[in-house]
Amino acid sequence: MNAPQRALVYAVSLKVRRLQVDITEVRITLRNEEKLKAFASITFDDCFVVRGLKVINGSQGYFVSMPSRKRKDGSYQDVAHPINNDMRKKIEDKVLDAFENELNKAGTTPVVAKAALPAEEEEDFDVEEEAGKAGQG
Repeated sequence: MNAPQRALVYAVSLKVRRLQVDITEVRITLRNEEKLKAFASITFDDCFVVRGLKVINGSQGYFVSMPSRKRKDGSYQDVAHPINNDMRKKIEDKVLDAFENELNKAGTTPVVAKAALPAEEEEDFDVEEEAGKAGQG
C-alpha cells in the first residue's frame, strides 16, 4: 500500500470511528430558576464524562448550553462542544429527554419544547451568572 492509499484508509477509519460515539449516560440535576432549569453531565462510551451542561429555558423553548468559562474580556468560551450539527442534535435530544424524565419523576410535567434555533443563535444569556446564583441558593 502506498502513502496516498494509507492516508485514505486512515481518513476513512477516523470518519467511521467518529460515527460510533454513543452517549451512555445522562445525569440531570434540576434547578428552579427563571431560565436555568437543570445541570447535566453526559458520559460517552462509558469512558468519558462532560459535566457542566445546562438546560436553559430560552425564548424559543428549551436548549442545551455547553460547559463554558468566562474570559478576561467578559465573554464566554465553550470548554467542550460538538463540532458538527449531528452530534449537537444527538446531545441535545438525549439531555432534553433525560430532563423531561426527571421532571416526570419530580411530579412536574411541563411539555419540553425544543428551541427552534441552535444554542449559539439563542438569546444572549449569562449562564455563568445564573449558575453562580443557583449555587448560592
